[in-house]
This record gives sequence, C-alpha cells and structure tokens, in this order.
Amino acid sequence: MSKAARIVGRDPATGQGTAIDCRDGRIVAITPAIVDETAPFLSAGFVDLQVNGYAGHDLNAGAPSRETLEQLARHLLAAGVTCFAPTLITASEPALCAALDSIAAARRESPLLARMIGFVHVEGPSLDPADGPRGAHPLEHVRPPSLEEFVRWQRAAEGLVGLVTLSPHYPGAPAYVEALTAQGVLVSIGHTGATPEQIMAAVDAGARLSTHLGNGAASMLPRHPNFIWSQLSDDRLTASFIADGHHLPATTLKAMLRAKTLDRSILVSDAAALGGQPPGRYRSSIGGDVDVSVDGRLSVAGTPYLAGAGHLLDRNIAYAIEAAGLSLAEALRLATCNPGRFMGGRGTLAPGQWADITRFFWAPGDRKLTIEDVFLGGERVSA
Repeated sequence: MSKAARIVGRDPATGQGTAIDCRDGRIVAITPAIVDETAPFLSAGFVDLQVNGYAGHDLNAGAPSRETLEQLARHLLAAGVTCFAPTLITASEPALCAALDSIAAARRESPLLARMIGFVHVEGPSLDPADGPRGAHPLEHVRPPSLEEFVRWQRAAEGLVGLVTLSPHYPGAPAYVEALTAQGVLVSIGHTGATPEQIMAAVDAGARLSTHLGNGAASMLPRHPNFIWSQLSDDRLTASFIADGHHLPATTLKAMLRAKTLDRSILVSDAAALGGQPPGRYRSSIGGDVDVSVDGRLSVAGTPYLAGAGHLLDRNIAYAIEAAGLSLAEALRLATCNPGRFMGGRGTLAPGQWADITRFFWAPGDRKLTIEDVFLGGERVSA
C-alpha cells in the first residue's frame, strides 16, 4: 500500500480540475487543481453488487478457484470496478456451499480479492419456479427458503454472505427475511411473481433491495396492480437496474429511474461468464445453451429469455446517460455511492475513505467509458 500519492483529474459534475491526496490507502484531502479539458475525469471506483462472471471466468461452473476470481477481478478493474459481489445463482446446497467455501478461501489468501470482494450475493435458490420469473435459473434446484440451510451457507462462507435475492411468495418468506436482516444480511426481492401483499410483507420484514427490477419477470403481467408497481412505489426499497440496452428498453429504464428516483436506484452489470465472448452458441452454467449476439446479448437458446448480461459497468454507465437523459455525474452516482451504501460505504470520494479511484475519458455519444487507470488504496492497479 502506498504511503502517499496525488491523483489528478476533472470533477465529472463541474469539469473543473481536482486533486486527491492519499496516504496509507486513504484519502486525506481533495483540493482544486489546474488541468486542461483533455484531462481524464475522476470518480470513486465503481461498485457492482451482481457479478456472475465475465470473459470466460465463471463463478457458477463448480467451485471457483482463486485464479478464476483474480482473473475476473482484473477484468472488472479494467472496466473501472474496484468493489464487487461475486454472485452465485440457484444450485444444489452442496454446490452452493462448495462455491462459498472456495470464494472465502480465495479472499482470505489474496490481498487483491480481500480489497475488492465486499460480500457474496446468493441469487436464489428461493425464486419463483414459473417460466419467466425464474429466468435462466435451473428449476430442479428451486426450493423454499430455509434458515437451517442459510446457516450452513454462512459457515462455508466464513460469514461472507451479505446479500440474498429471493421471491417473497413463499409462506415462510417474511420470517426468513426478518432472520437474515437481524444478522445484518441484505435481502433483495427478485425473480418473482409475488402479489403486492407479499411484496409488502417482505419489505415490512426488512427487505431493502429489488434485484434487476423489470427482469426476472413473466412476459405478460396484469396492468395493475403487479409486483413492479409495488416495488417502484415503496420508498424503503432501492432498485437495481441492468442498463445494457437488452434487459430494459431505454424508455422503460428512464421511466423506472424517474419513479424510483436517483437516490434509490443503482446499476448492476449482472455480468455472466459469456460476457465479452465472440458471437456464437455456447454451453453455459447459466441457461445451458446460450446464444451470444453481435451486440453482446446473452439469450437462452430457442427462447426469448436472457441468460445474464454481457457488459460491465463501463458500458452500462454510458448507456444510462443516453437512455435516461442523465448527466455524467448522475449516472456515476448509480454505480458508486448508491451501491456503496450497501457495501460498507464504498464508492465515495471523501477524506477518510479508501482511495479507490477510477480515471476515465467520456464524451457525449460515447458507448462506453474509456478507462485510463484505476487505483486501489491509492496504488495504480489497472490501465
């Protein structure tokens, strides 16, 4: 870890020069600086609460090795992400426990992973079993929530499970949500066809997030009421959105962000192992046979259903700007301090905070941010 460093760039909100002084991994001061308009922008490192894999590195094809996790982490760094939640989807209990054990061991042994992995996100297995809401999750492993099973997960993970996505339609869901919340574990609503009453019961019990709202849903819904309106309207829920141009049409993303407000919205990649791969048909742990299109869409072969996402936050931020009419600074909030609130305060540039910083270039019309360099604890780790 560096003893002292100064990182200079432009403030995304004002375009003015700014300098961040770091010492022993922390920000000690932020002051004005003289730069020209060609200087890169400065941001807190991006925070991603939902990453299944990328570029062939798969977290759901057996227990992931330290090498797999470190290679994935380096791809994320190259996209400006400095903190993430490895995400495990619906699987058998032995498979989940083996993966959790492996992630915990890798994080314990790797200084890079110890800095970048905030917690593990378990997406499932207590999802709606119906086609559509279930998405690409395997039906044979969908099951009701079990506190006894959760205890075994947490034992395998050395306490690293920090977020669980479930459908609140199960009779035991409120008690499960309440028990996890009491242990400091975040509960998110997703992959569901639950009634508004079931949604409210889960939120009353402590659920605080909505997982990729608008996806993991039936293709046809009642006009009103339905579970999307219920989650959009509840101010206790912060919603995550996949802004990749495939999961939500631009007009839908814009309307949802307006309804949820920028204070209660975050961007997630939901990146899968086939993200970043050449077009073609592949065999995947998520979705089985998956088609990768020229524009990066991942589809369960022969169906209209998506099988995760193919882009990282460097593209999602740029898409959100264009689709929702956001400023650069507004879009960055959705990928830094907003998700960072759920990750121990990461994603914030302020004295005393970790000096996890991304420098990048962007201009109106760009389809992605061009990452110049990334710093962890004030040390340059990626270009």
